[in-house]
Amino acid sequence: MTRLLATASAVALLALPLLAQEATEEAAPAAEAPATEAPATEAPAPEAPAEAPADAAEAPTRDTLVASVNGTPITLGEVIVAAASLPPQYRQLPPDILFGAVVDQLVQQELLAQTVTQEPGRVTIALLNERRSLLAGEVVDEIAATAVTDEALQAAYDAAFADQPPATEWSASHILVATEEEAQAVEARLAAGEDFAALAQELSMDTGSGAQGGALGWFGPGAMVPEFEAGVAALRPGQVSAPVQSQFGWHVIRLDETRPVTPPSLEEVRGDLEGQVRQAAIEARLAELEAAGGVERPDLSGIDPAVVGDLSLVAQ
Repeated sequence: MTRLLATASAVALLALPLLAQEATEEAAPAAEAPATEAPATEAPAPEAPAEAPADAAEAPTRDTLVASVNGTPITLGEVIVAAASLPPQYRQLPPDILFGAVVDQLVQQELLAQTVTQEPGRVTIALLNERRSLLAGEVVDEIAATAVTDEALQAAYDAAFADQPPATEWSASHILVATEEEAQAVEARLAAGEDFAALAQELSMDTGSGAQGGALGWFGPGAMVPEFEAGVAALRPGQVSAPVQSQFGWHVIRLDETRPVTPPSLEEVRGDLEGQVRQAAIEARLAELEAAGGVERPDLSGIDPAVVGDLSLVAQ
């Protein structure tokens, strides 16, 4: 059914770009005819305002009939929902163009649907899945709409940052070599007065930082392997370490600068916190429903997971 609707939608929507072009052409002002001087005539007496007809049309509702296909009604509500699901470029069409095109689309879909004499099993299953998905989506939207409050955001912010211990970020440089002897040789050349950046460019196996004179930029706790971080943390700005071994080789490290880590403001992380609050509210509601409901999960060990791709099981 999903595939059928998608195909029918595509067929019906082929006309929409043309309709959009026609709408643009119709909106263009027509060339003005040359003005001619009209003879002077006596102004007609103003007409009395027309009275509204006694049987004025009632305001449309979602059940207002817009078409009938072999006795099957198509309502205004169906048109509105179908229009809302169109790609943005079609929803931007003038309403008088879009309305007629969507009605035509639904009529064409109904004509095609009525040619199916027996609903395939996969269509029945697809409709069940679609109904379940739409209803679940409505509930998720309701939960998300009420979950994000100032109080909830503040609580999420406090949980993430209020109790965060003071931390330090480092800016450091290093020279990476393969052996401890090579690292000791680097250490000796530095002690003799050679330039750190020049040695990094000449000797470091970390060619990325080596091209920058060994500079690694700013990093915080957990960004580097533990041995390297411990070596950096033991230094004062400007100090060079003894050789430090890690899984990558031997490092000679220079600490360039330090700075305290400042937690971001609530406004800076508002978007992330809103997503976390919504997700937490949805998960809490699901846990509540599952605990209160009768969810049963039978043993599925006898089902080969590869069956998930076997469409032949739902072909009929």
